[in-house]
Amino acid sequence: MFRSSRLRLTFTYSLITFIVIIVLIVSVRWTLEKSLFSEQKNELFRAADSVAEAQAYQNQHPNAAIDENRYYMNTNDRIFFYVFDSHKNLLYFMRAPFRIEGTVLYKIDSGELKNGETETLRNYSENGSTMRVMILYRRILIGDEELLVYTGKDVTAMYSGLRKATYALIIIGILALAVTTGIGYVMAGRAIIPLKEAYDRQKQFAADASHELRTPLSVVMSSADLLLADPTIRDPFLREIIGDLKDEVKKMSKLVSDLLMVARSDNNALKLKIQKLDLGELLEQNVRMMTPLAEKKGVILSGRNLRRATISGDEEKIKQLILILVDNAVKYTESGGHVLVQLEYADEDSAVFSVQDSGIGIAPEDQEKIFERFYRVDKARSREMGGNGLGLAIALEILRLHGGKISVESQPNVGTKFTVELKTQVRARNAT
Repeated sequence: MFRSSRLRLTFTYSLITFIVIIVLIVSVRWTLEKSLFSEQKNELFRAADSVAEAQAYQNQHPNAAIDENRYYMNTNDRIFFYVFDSHKNLLYFMRAPFRIEGTVLYKIDSGELKNGETETLRNYSENGSTMRVMILYRRILIGDEELLVYTGKDVTAMYSGLRKATYALIIIGILALAVTTGIGYVMAGRAIIPLKEAYDRQKQFAADASHELRTPLSVVMSSADLLLADPTIRDPFLREIIGDLKDEVKKMSKLVSDLLMVARSDNNALKLKIQKLDLGELLEQNVRMMTPLAEKKGVILSGRNLRRATISGDEEKIKQLILILVDNAVKYTESGGHVLVQLEYADEDSAVFSVQDSGIGIAPEDQEKIFERFYRVDKARSREMGGNGLGLAIALEILRLHGGKISVESQPNVGTKFTVELKTQVRARNAT
């Protein structure tokens, strides 16, 4: 139990760390991309202004020598540009690299570029690698003349660096997740230590108390039997009191017995004596045994299809399992209702039986909790009926030791059906 709790805590901590790392990686990646592309966009704007300025100077001084470096003001050798007049006549250009020029010219001719906006184009080289080009289109008014300026830059290296940075972040994130998971596992173990110590003390107390209570209860029960057998005690009131005392001792003895089994289960002291059993015969035997109690309450108890079905298991534990389910069904069924014990099917791998009643039913919100120790849907009513909230928890533990399964279907005021699956082959083992 504590191991699974430790693993759940570690998993929760790791999941939170994983989400934080993912958010951090995405945020850093987004920030880097926005920063880099913002800078590239500004560079293309500066290049467009420089090209337009140089073109205007040449228009004003057609015979003057032009320093071509004016076309590269605040740019680098990756910048290319094409300058057109308002009639789409090419005035001046610095060609894009050969491997991407076709893509660039096609985009310019398409007329899809919007004024003042950048767009990143993707191109594939002969060797299959991906190339990326950022291009900017601007309409710039020089005097009375409008120029159409297209500036661009090969940003493949930037994308490559960004991709490598992302991979590095992912690797760092994986390492960080591994380290934090290890730390979380250690810290979860330390946090559980005091809980485990308290739980161990509680288990030991339950085991010791159960052992110590059995002897005095046996003495009280024997004394009550002797008093009831004493012919000198004839007063009906006294005999009724002694009978009530005996009934309460029986309830207490059952509680002590259940607590002792739970304590043994917690201390890994429960051992199974595996043998071949006839499930149909055990079910039929239980129906015969419980019929007088059911008739006394006015409940019809019957069995159906209780044919031979071979399973492997501990006979006493399987009997206890069946008794818990049938006793609960009779206990929570009103007079005039019915309880049906049925062998659903049996094959070479498993056998399935069910216990169905027409009782008070279980609300959907309680169905997940009924197998918890000491949980009672209606505490006042359960106390009147002698319930202690351990029956179904013990049934679940018996099934766990046998590798079996149990499910419940119920509707309030309609009835409840418990379905149990038991294996035909079970390896003998202790409670863990």
